[in-house]
Amino acid sequence: MRTLDAIAALIPTLAGRIGSGAGASDVQVVIEGLDDAGAVAVLREAGEVGRLVEQVQVLCAGVIARRSTRDAGHSGLAQARGHRSATSLVQELGGMTKGEAARQVRVGEALLEDEGDSDGASASAPEAGTQGEPATTEWREVLRDGLRSGVVTSAQFDAIRRGLGDPPDDAGDAWAHAAAQLIDEAGRRTVEELAAAARTIRDLLDPDGAEARFLARFEKRAFRTWFDQDGQRRASIAFDDEGGAFLDTIFNAALRPRRGGPRFVGPEEKASAAELSADPRTNDQLSYDLLLDLVRAGALADPTAVFGTRQAGIRLVQQVAVDGSLAPVAVTEDGLTALPATIAERHICETGTIPVTVDACGNPLDVGRESRLFTPTQRIALAIRDGGCRWTGCDRPASYCEAHHIDHWTRDHGHTNIDRGILLCRFHHMQLHHAGWHITRDRKHDFVLHHPDGQQSVLHPRLPLRYAWGDIDPPPKRFRPAV
Repeated sequence: MRTLDAIAALIPTLAGRIGSGAGASDVQVVIEGLDDAGAVAVLREAGEVGRLVEQVQVLCAGVIARRSTRDAGHSGLAQARGHRSATSLVQELGGMTKGEAARQVRVGEALLEDEGDSDGASASAPEAGTQGEPATTEWREVLRDGLRSGVVTSAQFDAIRRGLGDPPDDAGDAWAHAAAQLIDEAGRRTVEELAAAARTIRDLLDPDGAEARFLARFEKRAFRTWFDQDGQRRASIAFDDEGGAFLDTIFNAALRPRRGGPRFVGPEEKASAAELSADPRTNDQLSYDLLLDLVRAGALADPTAVFGTRQAGIRLVQQVAVDGSLAPVAVTEDGLTALPATIAERHICETGTIPVTVDACGNPLDVGRESRLFTPTQRIALAIRDGGCRWTGCDRPASYCEAHHIDHWTRDHGHTNIDRGILLCRFHHMQLHHAGWHITRDRKHDFVLHHPDGQQSVLHPRLPLRYAWGDIDPPPKRFRPAV
């Protein structure tokens, strides 16, 4: 059995507490004896050590991949050890999933790229646009430096790199700037949020490419059914961006009470939510029954009745400049999925718009203290500004959130103004009220979360919406419009 004292020596909180030749059981006893602060400190310090170890792993994975190419044939490093690919060998050696092994190989290859070489990058960055070596080298080096310095993990590196893709010609500077911004955000964002933000920034910078990528995913839409070996019919769906967002909106609205949606609702909504919560069906079964109900309703209803009424649908957020020009992409209120401006234009024709005036940071105007609860219009404004629960690391969308008054309504004579409200999911809203947390804000600067132990942290808005109000200019158009 390998001992852990050498590793423990690298973790300051554990240093000196683990004896020579200690095994996992010995370390467990020491860690179980730590207080809360000690346990958190060990995990943080172990994460820092893990990043260093991970760099060694990904570099080795990159070297193995280089020596296991198809050109090497059966004499390749992985093939000579009985593996079809470098990913398979890394998976076996690391005891990890195939997806994790593939990520280590991708990141390792990216770290080992020569500065003038764009072939390896284009193979591992999906949905790449027009390539040019001078445009791609600099931004990739910015990312590599972020990983080598330990600012980002390999998972964050991979999310940013794949999300940004390759820039069009002469847009490398903008990509480098975007990569640097995302690296700066990595310490307070989840990997999923970084990936979504990278994709949104790419679409903002490259609207022509965004339209092409949207159409490519639209062409891949598919639905098929089959019978499994037990005779049960199963189905598989590949959604386009708009269709997936539309279905999410419907299911979120129907199942929100079961998934931790808002609790500040009227009596009728409260009774309906209680009935749904008590339903013995699972969420998956409820989703299935809802889908079939929608199909039956569409098949049996009068077409003029179906298409002549306003159905539940997608709410899009699109920036409109002072001069009236529209942003090249719009973002869904729930999910923060970027969609081309052409989709927003079609939705405007179908359902109209609700204009919300904001400042340069996305802060909407105030409404006043007439109502104890935030109005539907105010909630729209909060959704535009916050994009969902503002608690760090939370992924709950706006429709699952409650509007929290940072100034107590009764005790502090708080106002139901948008700049004094913030979106929090039900869990974090209850956590804040019941565990001694509170939020402050100096005028319209950042919201600050005050921990019960006195620490403070900034509550940042969701990245896609944050960059919607930013100053990243798109590159020149790559194609001349046809006459």
